[in-house]
This record gives sequence, C-alpha cells and structure tokens, in this order.
Amino acid sequence: MNLLLLTRDDLVPPDRACIHDSRRLRHLHEIHRASAGEELTVGMTDKGIGRARLLELEKDCAVFEILHLDTPPPPPLPLHLLLALPRPRMLARSLENIATMGVKRLTLLHTARVEKSYWQSPELQPERIEAHLRLGLEQARDTILPTVDFQPRFKPFIEDRLPGTIAGHRALLAHPGVGESCPRGLPMDSPVTLAIGPEGGFIPYEVQQFQALGFEGIHLGPRILRVETAVVSLLSRLF
Repeated sequence: MNLLLLTRDDLVPPDRACIHDSRRLRHLHEIHRASAGEELTVGMTDKGIGRARLLELEKDCAVFEILHLDTPPPPPLPLHLLLALPRPRMLARSLENIATMGVKRLTLLHTARVEKSYWQSPELQPERIEAHLRLGLEQARDTILPTVDFQPRFKPFIEDRLPGTIAGHRALLAHPGVGESCPRGLPMDSPVTLAIGPEGGFIPYEVQQFQALGFEGIHLGPRILRVETAVVSLLSRLF
C-alpha cells in the first residue's frame, strides 16, 4: 500500500478520518508498523492526494487528522479497454493491474471462448470489483476509480453500442498473428479503444466483426501470453 485510500464513509468532519476495516488496519499494524504521531500519504477516492497524521491506532480503529489533499492524482490513460471476461482468479489480478496502469474505463465482454459460468462468479459483485480496483489504485498512488460495465452478449454490443463508443478513437484489436506489431508511445491526447480477447483469443467471426468496424489488428509477437500479462505488456508499449 503506497497510499492509504480513504472514502467518504471514513470522514469525521471537519478534518478527521476513522478507518475500521481489517485490511487497511492490518496493513497499518503489520506492514507500516505505524504509531501515533506519524504522517502518512493518503488520498480521497475520486479526489486529491495529500498527508494525514495518525492520532490513534487501535486493534479495531485508526484515527487520522487530514492535513491536506491538494495534489492531483496521476493522469489517466486515454483508453477504453474492452476485455473478454477472464476466469475469476485471473480477473482479480487483471483488475488490480488495470487500475495500477491508469485505465479509467473498462468493459468486460462475453466472447465465444468465455465460459458462461464466469458471469455467475462472486468476483463480479460490485464490492469485490471495487476492492480489487482499490488495491491497484493504492499501489499506483492514484485515487480515481475506473468505471466498469458488463456486456454479456457479444453481438448486440458490437452491432449496436460499439460503433458509437469508438467514434473519434483509434481502435486496436490485440490478437496473435493479426496485423502489425503493437505500436509504441502513442500520444496521451489521442483516445484509444483496445480490445483484448480471452485465453485462446477471439474466434475468426469475432475478429471479422471488430475489423469491419475499423479496428486495427496488433500483436506482441509469436508468444501467447496470459491475459493479465498481455494487458500490462500492451499498455506499457502503447503509452
């Protein structure tokens, strides 16, 4: 945890914050080994970053005096990520990586090689998704939560919603053996939509549907990567 990320529920006006959840308390006790009087880097969800002084640290509560929250979070990537829904264990790691890398708009998409049972996973509960995103933000010292939406029906999404979504964007389709090598260092003022498939990739029909909308095929070479590895590798090269 490189940032103690606070929520509105933690606030005790006018300038105090009190946290009670076990994860953050455990980190303060066991990792930071914090003690009263110390100053820590904190951030307010969807607001700024600053410093807070620890006033009390008990087993079930930590009380802070918020000193200031006047530093803006790091700039977001100009990216809308379309990600075929990974299996649950991989989804958790992917969400953390996505938040850490600065993605602020994520669509989880059904494709032919996504198991239907994945959509019933407890990992898709809003509180579970937000918990993983918060871990990623704390790692990166960021405060802006990504928005996540679900598209469990491929054809209606790609025919009815996606054309309007990609207007004004450079649209890229990451798929082994399709198109050119992944570009490097795209400008931060040019929005991009990036589609990444499941393990095993998109089926030919899906590739054709993306390409019909103007998606450019890109790849990372001959090696087949796990989804969470591909996400980080692609974002690192693109931006």
